[in-house]
Amino acid sequence: MRSLIPRSLGAAVAVTVLGLAAALAGAGTGAAQPLFPAPPTSDVAFPIPDPDPFYQPTPDIAERAPGDVLRVRQLPPSYYFPGSAMWEVLFRSTDSQGNPIAANTTYVLPANHAPDGPLVSYQHIINSLGHKCKIVTELYTSDPLHQIREAAGLNIALARGWAVSLPDHLGPRMAYGAAKLGGQITLDGIRAVKQVPELLVTNSQVGLGGYSGGGMATAWAAALAPTYAPELDIVGAAIGGAPMNLGKMAQGLGSNPHPAFGLAMAAALGLEREYPDRIDVTSQLNAQGRWLKQMIGNGCTNEIMLFGVGRSATEMTDNKNFMDNPEAWKVMDENSVELYPGVPKTPIFEWHSPTDALIPVDSIDNTLRRYCEAGTPVQTLLTPTPDHLSAAALGVFQGLDWMDARFRGDPPPSTC
Repeated sequence: MRSLIPRSLGAAVAVTVLGLAAALAGAGTGAAQPLFPAPPTSDVAFPIPDPDPFYQPTPDIAERAPGDVLRVRQLPPSYYFPGSAMWEVLFRSTDSQGNPIAANTTYVLPANHAPDGPLVSYQHIINSLGHKCKIVTELYTSDPLHQIREAAGLNIALARGWAVSLPDHLGPRMAYGAAKLGGQITLDGIRAVKQVPELLVTNSQVGLGGYSGGGMATAWAAALAPTYAPELDIVGAAIGGAPMNLGKMAQGLGSNPHPAFGLAMAAALGLEREYPDRIDVTSQLNAQGRWLKQMIGNGCTNEIMLFGVGRSATEMTDNKNFMDNPEAWKVMDENSVELYPGVPKTPIFEWHSPTDALIPVDSIDNTLRRYCEAGTPVQTLLTPTPDHLSAAALGVFQGLDWMDARFRGDPPPSTC
């Protein structure tokens, strides 16, 4: 529940929050809406189930193998990806306790894709707690507050004829913060789209990509692949700004009020959803904490940022020792790829700002050093920017060129 966003991002976040507040105040009938309205009823579900029956598990899910296709449907065209065909695939995956779950991925097939041509699984920055925030939902919403901000880079990939899979890697509980789960869903999503003949990627080589929270799922997918999905032909993983040690982030950042505290609160609630027997956030909340949970428990990034602005963990609970829970620290360690002993067998392209105050940069260095020592080719790009947000876009174009070379079969460069 401690803030996971440093003060160096405060100005940018504050501008965003002010813009959100203005947009919300001007929405609807034109009358100003209260900035901090009354919460929903106390019996609201977390998360509210997706009403679309497509996402419901099939009765035989326990008998299905990870990656098995449960349902497929073609979607209408999306204005984000003009000229591409859109599909939705529901598949069997595995949660953090090893139980079967139904997960989904949105598949984008460009008109110039050759059969068995390249396939990229891109893990979007979701950072949300509600099913309305799924990638597939945001691709078709007209709400100006819910946008697919990484569409520009994805369109470059589509223009090259690459098919793109966009997994909703937070899973059916919208478990923001459960990074290992995201890696498993990513790999099972790749397995699934390869099983559908109409998608034309049965024998395709695969690339992985993602930044920040999406980079975290990507890093886990690359690390898990040798044991979780060894049959996949993954030619490379482009990972940007990925938090590689959650416990170290929690230790290094304080609990003072912060403009983006909502994201930290959301991560605590997301981990509680995925590990209900090991993490207990809800029972420790005071009135303010319960109010914030009600407001963001089904929210997307913008709502989470808005209702959490300027708040802190110490305001959310009367328990001064709320972080003294060994199991909670173990859960964070289990979702920290720095501490996972497995090593990717695929080449890695990694980029971040060397002065990024949001994520522990030394954890990135430690992880990549271990990969280098194990013989994995790693190319690192240090962006000439001071913070997490501005570094996001600077590595995308080099990452795309790097991935193109992997699909061509060129020897991977290394800065080890």
